[in-house]
Amino acid sequence: MVPSGIIARLTLLQRSSVMKTLILSAGQGRRLLPLTASRPKCLIELCGRSLLEWQLWSLATAGVREATVLIGYGAEQVEREIADKAPHNMSVQTIYNPFFEVADNLGSCWVAREVLQGDCLILNGDTLIEPAIVQRLLAASVQPITVTIDRKSEYDTDDMKVRTENGLLRAIGKTLPLAEVDGESIGFLRFTPEGAQRFVAEVERIMRTPEGLKLWYLSVIDRIAKATGEVGTVSIEGLGWGEMDFLADVESNTALVAGWK
Repeated sequence: MVPSGIIARLTLLQRSSVMKTLILSAGQGRRLLPLTASRPKCLIELCGRSLLEWQLWSLATAGVREATVLIGYGAEQVEREIADKAPHNMSVQTIYNPFFEVADNLGSCWVAREVLQGDCLILNGDTLIEPAIVQRLLAASVQPITVTIDRKSEYDTDDMKVRTENGLLRAIGKTLPLAEVDGESIGFLRFTPEGAQRFVAEVERIMRTPEGLKLWYLSVIDRIAKATGEVGTVSIEGLGWGEMDFLADVESNTALVAGWK
């Protein structure tokens, strides 16, 4: 008889080995100037590896075998980084977003909508995650869309805050009333084929409206959650992650990955 733990690990590997990931890395990261004056923030180095290389390493370590990197600012630099540093056991391609200077990341999802089919993941280009986070998301009970969240004692204006109920997402956004907030999105999502289809359809609808270019893709998740009640959450409390938004984040993220290396 095969031990149950081995069966669980094999099941996880089977799930993750066919999982596609879209990494949204088109932006410059102006809040990180002067570090991003001549390179995108996904190429900021942490312990000898770029943020993007750490992301690909975490995904590949967890068994993900295919990634698409949405590029814009410093596109040729990112392409060279992928050619030189992509994990040997992962297929990595790029899609160029020509609208990266005038559109927010909803526009990036629209440009890459053909990738978002079947079972897939979306990872923000400024979110640093350890492999265990990928594994936890892949092992979570499956809703059409699942959002990874963390919890802390207080939240600031830049946090992508969430309100949940019985494991389901009820609202997500930076301006949620603090009295309603019980977590924050870390910028890492999972889609079933049904969820991906629903998400892409809503992205295409909103991109036809005047406000489409200025919206975050998580505003689409908020609308789907409120309309269907079928957006799940999985907590990654206790696991290592960080965002690369401000200069102070470089130091904290360097300390984070030092333990992984």
